[in-house]
Amino acid sequence: MNGLLYSFIYVLGLWVHPIHISVTEIEYDEREKELEITTRIFTDDLELAIRAQRNDPALELLKLPAATRLDDLVKPYLLQQINIQLDGKAQKLNYLGHEQDGDAHVFFIQVQPVKKWKSITVQNQVLLETYDDQSNIVHVTVREKTRSMRLIRNNAAGTLTFD
Repeated sequence: MNGLLYSFIYVLGLWVHPIHISVTEIEYDEREKELEITTRIFTDDLELAIRAQRNDPALELLKLPAATRLDDLVKPYLLQQINIQLDGKAQKLNYLGHEQDGDAHVFFIQVQPVKKWKSITVQNQVLLETYDDQSNIVHVTVREKTRSMRLIRNNAAGTLTFD
């Protein structure tokens, strides 16, 4: 009986503490000379971060007043949390928009124009102020070669090198 009770409490604990993760994909389009960036974030997690940033505990991203656009709330947050350097030079990120995908939102960002580069440094602090266990997975694809990194609170930036 004690084993069953322990198992129930363990499973309940997993349910109460979900995994906190975002996934960012960066693809270098040589022909267009741009970085195409998509960031997928669970809507409820993002809502908590935007509430805290705006000091608005009643904010609901899926029930915004007609005069308020989701992009107007999220754009400043994402552009503050995500930074990219190519060969040590900071890049200007252009927020393009979003789409809802089930329990998440996918955000589209672009860096253009991009000259040839060898190393990319990505800083992704999305939701790190909200969750201690937040993981931000970053995949970078150049010429069909993908490299990945996991960014966390104590290590929010990483560098990848491509030949």
